Amino acid sequence: MRIGVPKEIKTLEHRVGLVPSSVKELHSHGHEVYVETGAGQGINFTDQDYEEAGAKILPNAAAVFDTADMIIKVKEPQPEECKMLREDQILFTYLHLAADAEQTQGLIDSGCVAIAYETVTGPNGHGLPLLEPMSEIAGRLSVQVGAFYLQKHMGGLGRLISGVPGVRPADVLIIGGGVAGFHAAQMAVGLGANVTILERSNPRMRFLDEYFHGRANVIYSNLDIIERAVKAADVVIGAVLIPGASAPKLVTRKMLKTMKNGSVIVDIAIDQGGCFETSRATTHDEPVYTEEGVVHYCVANMPGAVALTSALALNHSVLPYAIDLANKGWKEALKDNSNFANGLNICHGKVTHKEVAQSLNLDYVPFKQAA
Repeated sequence: MRIGVPKEIKTLEHRVGLVPSSVKELHSHGHEVYVETGAGQGINFTDQDYEEAGAKILPNAAAVFDTADMIIKVKEPQPEECKMLREDQILFTYLHLAADAEQTQGLIDSGCVAIAYETVTGPNGHGLPLLEPMSEIAGRLSVQVGAFYLQKHMGGLGRLISGVPGVRPADVLIIGGGVAGFHAAQMAVGLGANVTILERSNPRMRFLDEYFHGRANVIYSNLDIIERAVKAADVVIGAVLIPGASAPKLVTRKMLKTMKNGSVIVDIAIDQGGCFETSRATTHDEPVYTEEGVVHYCVANMPGAVALTSALALNHSVLPYAIDLANKGWKEALKDNSNFANGLNICHGKVTHKEVAQSLNLDYVPFKQAA
């Protein structure tokens, strides 16, 4: 199979779909890999590195899209990239379609086969193995950026997240105790913050309680608890995920008005529309804005801030699936693995993921019918 890797064009996105070691692995399976010149330069992988791994360098994205049977990216295709996709071409990347009607329509119009990293499920339908590495990174980053924007000169209230002897640490509230929330809590606890995790799953609450063993407060999440907790918090981290669907708006503007001036919210769920009513997607060049006196950090590609770590972690997870697609073709690869098939979002102009279809009020067509 001919596999294409274009350079990412989303604002300040330096990750790359395949690093040279992944290219070498695919090449060893007999596949051809075409990489746009400069695709890896943001994380110090040169065209020569890719050529030595067996790739062929092409001068621009158009040449990559024209040549490849499968496109492997990191972020969702931008409008100009959607126009370059063609019928039956495989697109394998993060999509986050539930909050993006324009992209969804672009993929429908292209006739491509769009497989989303974030909806591929793990064994027995549990877990999201291609989303987890980025959730881990976003969770850890959320505490770093929350601590940074708490600084007074950044618009925050001027509290040190760890506190000092005689002065209390910051109160960090984490809404959602899944992968991202767990890693956020690890970081916040490690920095000495006063950490509260809100969660609704009883088994997950038991896990979190046993893991943190009193170093974080684990509380059942409901409306009353959220209202009280955000009022007391210095940093609120939204880490709620419903696979494939829009994130629920758990913190309203009314609640926001009760928060301290200079407190900070970090919305990890912004790719899926965000879990704060006042959230709107931002970029790394303009990452924050202030509403009701509260600093909002809503960068839609948070892991791009640590692009080298993110690209390597993502490749470790994506590569086995990419090899399967290349070796078998998309139909056989998905038929052989129902969990992999859950990643199929758009196929030949049809929406094949139920939650995406429901979120965008579109018709849903099961994988077997669309294929």
